[in-house]
Amino acid sequence: MFNKIMVPVDLRHVEKMGKALSIVAELATTHDADVIFVGVTSPEPNALGHNPKEYEARLKEFASSKAAEKGYRTAAHMIVAHDPAIDLDKHLLEASKTLGTDLVVMATHLPNVADYVWASHGGHLAAHAQASVFLVRG
Repeated sequence: MFNKIMVPVDLRHVEKMGKALSIVAELATTHDADVIFVGVTSPEPNALGHNPKEYEARLKEFASSKAAEKGYRTAAHMIVAHDPAIDLDKHLLEASKTLGTDLVVMATHLPNVADYVWASHGGHLAAHAQASVFLVRG
């Protein structure tokens, strides 16, 4: 049913993605699907790397660790954005299209008051992506 699954990850908050990562592992093994972990970073130094190459190495390491841990095929796709907070929705939508994914699995938060004013990143992706989008709370 699914061949290529995109999983947006924020490497600063991986500990909050446990449920979503479990679902990804189950879907990938059940459907023999490839999983592409997508991370967005800025060109400026940050907590995850002094430059995009260092960030990319961490993202690839994360993807490899999931492959080794759960036994499914993974890849990493890094996106460099000048302002990730502002451009995230656009870049994730473009990545889903470019990578040819047929499913996006994304961790999300419980809705709050701000979501009535600004759509969540997952909500935006679900509304605009050609792929199916599975938003995982908790």
